[in-house]
Amino acid sequence: MNDSFADLLRRSNRTLFGTWVKMPTTVSVELLALAGFDFVVIDMEHAPLGPETVHELIGAARGHRMPPLVRVPDHQASTISRVLDSGAAGVIVPHVDSAAEAAAVISAARFPPQGSRGFGPTVRAGAWGADVETYHAAGTEAFVALQLESRAAIDEACAIGTTAGIGGLFIGPVDLAIATGLAPDSAPFHELVNLAESTAKRLGIPLGTAIGADTAAARELAHRYDFVLLANDASLLRAAGTELMTTLVAR
Repeated sequence: MNDSFADLLRRSNRTLFGTWVKMPTTVSVELLALAGFDFVVIDMEHAPLGPETVHELIGAARGHRMPPLVRVPDHQASTISRVLDSGAAGVIVPHVDSAAEAAAVISAARFPPQGSRGFGPTVRAGAWGADVETYHAAGTEAFVALQLESRAAIDEACAIGTTAGIGGLFIGPVDLAIATGLAPDSAPFHELVNLAESTAKRLGIPLGTAIGADTAAARELAHRYDFVLLANDASLLRAAGTELMTTLVAR
């Protein structure tokens, strides 16, 4: 099975659409695959998902041939290595504010000599030891997206984006607005976002972002982004349930 998210981005003739997974159940991942999402991002940063649960969620996504990325909660090399060993197609790493941080994160995802990740192919990513070649390739090609969510990160976007081994940049609009104190609809905020967008375009690297369940906004973003996350499994369930009950009891 080819789980390369980078390959999927290259082959696709359109923006890829995914959603966050926050619920600790493989059924959620199965339903999202059946719904037709291109990929999922399992969210360890803002959901109570530990390594064992993430391992199972990754397996469910792979079983449906839907690439699973994992947003890790921090920059810990051990966390990055473990989710990649579990078969994640890549990672999204939050709060990357400098080229030095970017280099350390990418090193954690790469085997020597490109990085510092430990080599242990008797894991899912290596078919439990039966496919060392694929495991080695995953350690050199795993997609690593670095999340820009502060003014410092935007200022350093070019340096971050030129770090060897980077897979792409990811703009966290909510965190960026909170970190800068700027209103998301303000001109200064849009200037920061535009700077990140233009940097990614100039460097020729994939760019992603996230919004709510807004298809009109997603279509607009598709003109500027290579991958977009819409809503999450929990909010989609809540919205569908709310719509059903509101309609049912409407007078």
